[in-house]
Amino acid sequence: MSLPFASATHSSRQTQSRFGVPKRYLSAFLAASAVAFGSGCVNAQTASTAANETVSKEDYSPIVGQSGKDVVWVPTPQTLVEKMLDMAQVTPKDFLIDLGSGDGRTVITAAKRGLTAQGIEYNPDMANLARANARKEKVQDRATFVTADLFDTDLSKADVITMFLLPSINEKLRPKILDLKPGTRIVANSFRMGDWQADQMETVTTDCTSYCTALLWIVPAKVEGTWQVAGNPLTLKQSFQQLEGTLGKSPISDAKMNGSQITFTADGVKYEGTVEGNTMRGTTAGPVSGTWTAKRGA
Repeated sequence: MSLPFASATHSSRQTQSRFGVPKRYLSAFLAASAVAFGSGCVNAQTASTAANETVSKEDYSPIVGQSGKDVVWVPTPQTLVEKMLDMAQVTPKDFLIDLGSGDGRTVITAAKRGLTAQGIEYNPDMANLARANARKEKVQDRATFVTADLFDTDLSKADVITMFLLPSINEKLRPKILDLKPGTRIVANSFRMGDWQADQMETVTTDCTSYCTALLWIVPAKVEGTWQVAGNPLTLKQSFQQLEGTLGKSPISDAKMNGSQITFTADGVKYEGTVEGNTMRGTTAGPVSGTWTAKRGA
């Protein structure tokens, strides 16, 4: 049984502003000084004058486009929620954190797939609505919600992070995200993370007319510096998941990180390996096949 969520999209025939927001909601959009879009809603820390006050009402009904202290609420289409979780290749072993969880749809959908999931939501009314929705779907043991500031939230335990945030908020979070354990999957609705290019991007066309693109990033291990491979220096320069450098005197090509997995080619030999702290181990293919090991340090 799916949640009876309100429609997550606006008609494609509505006039759009240059911000990509329907003009009927533009005034609310501009009224927010730092707007963030939560995976369950457009949410820059949904506001309330009593942020830490417990709200007992479960009949709270948010209105699409509503504004508060710094919020415009536009929920993510359910079809895109499903796509985001598919792209992250979630499993019941994963712990998911949804930043700006709104009515709870992403957290609840994840919990219905067997995950343990937690929503971070600043607005206590919205958080209580999400808890009520989780109870209706009988996943309250796996779907929990915390009334908190997303910038102050510990993300270190997450295997997957979902969000629907403005680019400026994404970039503000980026340093914190890049310090997470390699392999952590970040999935966002529509908006990028500055010059950190997504590892994957997909658009849904069914039951979605606005904000229909999901972007996936995989947190890369930090490998910049000099490593020793069989007596030859492997010198790496890193820009997010992209690498360049040399092995001995030979330039490397096709060099990239995928979480803790590294691949590059040098002198026609393809190197694949896993980064484990200050050590890399893997295999080679091509003119030379076998195993290889690298140690960090000059």
